[in-house]
Amino acid sequence: MPRRALLALAALLLVGSSAAAQETYPSRPVRILVPYVPGGATDIAARVVAERLKHILGQSFVVENRPGAFGIIAVEEMVRAKPDGYTLMVGNPSTNAITPIVHAKRMSIDYEKSVVALARLVDLPSFLLVTTKDFPPKSVAELVAYAKANPGKIRYGSAGVGSFPHYGMEVFAKQAGIEMVHVPNKGGGAAYLKDMMTGDVQVGTMNVATAAPILKNGTVRPIAVTEETRLAEFPDIPSLAELGYSRPGTGFWHSLFAHAATPRPILEKLHAAILEAMKSPDVVAAFAKNHMRRIPHPTLDEEQAWLVREIAAWRQITSQVPIEMAE
Repeated sequence: MPRRALLALAALLLVGSSAAAQETYPSRPVRILVPYVPGGATDIAARVVAERLKHILGQSFVVENRPGAFGIIAVEEMVRAKPDGYTLMVGNPSTNAITPIVHAKRMSIDYEKSVVALARLVDLPSFLLVTTKDFPPKSVAELVAYAKANPGKIRYGSAGVGSFPHYGMEVFAKQAGIEMVHVPNKGGGAAYLKDMMTGDVQVGTMNVATAAPILKNGTVRPIAVTEETRLAEFPDIPSLAELGYSRPGTGFWHSLFAHAATPRPILEKLHAAILEAMKSPDVVAAFAKNHMRRIPHPTLDEEQAWLVREIAAWRQITSQVPIEMAE
């Protein structure tokens, strides 16, 4: 057989095998990487969706925690994997909108060319919290007055330099005209919440899913929600908007991401399965229990357009609120 014919036959076989692989996807367990330790809101969202996808697609969706380096470890592990839909990632504004901007030089990939949004899962409201350990302010007004009387003496926590909580507190401080000291904790939300409970830090923003379970023990006090209006579940806590402050950033969300080179049919199959999963009673109940609001987009193209807008918004925010990147 002539060489040209052999090459053509090989190409046809390759296309055929690729199409067959896409039709049978998934034929083995799928990994979902989480850029934090277990227990936080990102981990919760990943596990809720993974459990339902297992039933819809007939394969295990295994959550693997890859904390550290501002989310870069998880992002780059996903991108280094074969783009076949078997390695995904759940991330949030810190890891998948802010890190690609403020920590771009630390990344070995071109994030915006390598990563696509597969499905925006949920939005989460957040609290502005203060510790109750040796810290007198019990309201936003008292916090601002205390900070102005003690410039540079209040310590606020975050999930790391350049994280969503870091920018949230810097935006609030700028609006309030106060000066505070940043104390980052690379362990994520659950870790710096413990810092607040012990009084190692005195203030911070925290998503409701992570913070709500510990409010009853009295170690931290919510003094505002970072939303336009009050939350129905916490009607006595004022919103920052009604107190004259704007919401920090674009809000806290969780989204499922994939390698940009993943074949479109696989992305479409995953997206359709996620939309189905988000409607199931067990997922609805689990997200409601954790104060998570389901907001998937109906098409893949809308998912990606949203991610592009999100990164553009954070590029503007980070340019307006410069922070020290060194830890």
